[in-house]
Amino acid sequence: MKKEFLINFGITTGAYHDFVQTITGWALSAKSAYICVANVHMFIEAHKDDLFSNIINNADMVTPDGKPLVWGLRLLSGIKQERVAGMDLVPSLLDQAEKYGVKVFFYGGTEEMLRLLEEKVQKNYPRLITAGAYSPPFKSLSDQEKKEIIDMINKSSPGLVFVALGCPKQEKWMAEMKGKIKAVLIGVGGALPVLAGIQSRAPKWMQECGLEWAYRLGQEPKRLFKRYATTNSLFILIMLKALCLKPFSGKTTKLKS
Repeated sequence: MKKEFLINFGITTGAYHDFVQTITGWALSAKSAYICVANVHMFIEAHKDDLFSNIINNADMVTPDGKPLVWGLRLLSGIKQERVAGMDLVPSLLDQAEKYGVKVFFYGGTEEMLRLLEEKVQKNYPRLITAGAYSPPFKSLSDQEKKEIIDMINKSSPGLVFVALGCPKQEKWMAEMKGKIKAVLIGVGGALPVLAGIQSRAPKWMQECGLEWAYRLGQEPKRLFKRYATTNSLFILIMLKALCLKPFSGKTTKLKS
């Protein structure tokens, strides 16, 4: 699989099947790795913060979750890449984990969400081995607390750890845990509440049109309105600037808004 850059944001490219198979292979070999599931929000966070940008670009894999990122790759680089959404990837990986006996661990979210999630997983994936689930406290963790969490997860021997702390917190946590937790960490954010049945996913036509964000906004307007108003507008501005510069240079650099 290859890494391509949307301006200065690295994105892994390839067929959807290859993403699933590669992650499954890493999980079977107990590889310590972290995977970012990238959307416009993550792109903007990386654009504003060089340290966070380094976390994304040092990830073992960055999937193109957001449809606008797929469009950006095509407009700026001519790369035809299919979307690899977290909400599709999680069920695919659970299928593979059940098939190959890979243990899974769920980290993040509320205790109630994790309870509902485990019920759904047991119903839909009866042979899947759930190594554990943990809702961390909503505060900065001490070194001792971090060590206890690392030991807890490693003791359960998962191959895959699904992380739902929200961007950018989950990506920062995964980067810190690489080499310490002996599993593949994948930041899936809003995919777990959907899998748990707490939220619903946008209709297929909205997914294809890049309007899944609008559906989520309708479900959580108070929490998401300011974020989407800011990130979506800034992303469009950045893409327009890059398109304007494209005829004059063969390479792109980070653009300051």
